[in-house]
Amino acid sequence: MTDAAAPRPLALVTGASSGIGLELAKQFADNGFDLVVVAEDDELDAAKLQLQQRGAAVSDIRADLTERAEVEKVVAAVRGAGRPLAAAALNAGVGVAGRFSETDLDAELGIVQLNCASTVHLAKRVVQDMVARDEGRILFTSSVASQAPEPFQAVYSASKAFVQFLALGIREELSDTNVTVTALLPGPTDTEFFDRADATDTKLGASDSKDDPAQVARQGFEGLMKGEASVFAGSVTSKLMGKLSAVLPDAIAGKSHKPMTAPGSAQG
Repeated sequence: MTDAAAPRPLALVTGASSGIGLELAKQFADNGFDLVVVAEDDELDAAKLQLQQRGAAVSDIRADLTERAEVEKVVAAVRGAGRPLAAAALNAGVGVAGRFSETDLDAELGIVQLNCASTVHLAKRVVQDMVARDEGRILFTSSVASQAPEPFQAVYSASKAFVQFLALGIREELSDTNVTVTALLPGPTDTEFFDRADATDTKLGASDSKDDPAQVARQGFEGLMKGEASVFAGSVTSKLMGKLSAVLPDAIAGKSHKPMTAPGSAQG
């Protein structure tokens, strides 16, 4: 009599309905993981079907992660899955483009709530459970925008700098455990981000040379599985731009980004 097959490892992906999040979920599915996928929008239904077609068992959770009770709903679902969480990709995020003096305050506070506060909340629960087992992998989606000030996306870039330092700080805390933490830093990527951020009239938003989210996700997944600290993902150009931004003085980096992120710059 043969033993029953071992269950597939379980991964959590937030912001999984489209873009980098969906592509990360596909990477997990293609590499033998079952999934808990989280998003707020109706696109999650189609995403779930795509992932099931790749052989994964998928639990989908519709949740507004800006609400603390909704974060706890996700935590409860993961803990109730009947097996430990092997990996988590904390990917949900949002941006708002425009002059800070003119953009909507509630929208920008929403950036802080989703990109920062909810990431801390969910990471806290995930880290606690993984440390208790001394096993697990966590991927935080930051951005190359975390490496320098971004005029006209000031709150977004600041929020991604927060995520980057959060990830690296937790990583160092856990360096004597078997829990790894990796920060993913995509460059401009061909997703719904620019539409949702109202940034399609910028040179950056209108560019037709954005990176493929599947490429970004593949590089991020590979870095996660290797236990790397940070992954600059996307094209060679995006990687170089990200690394250059990290070493340029902030004032110079900010000035260099301004022509690309200015409202209406796509027409210039």
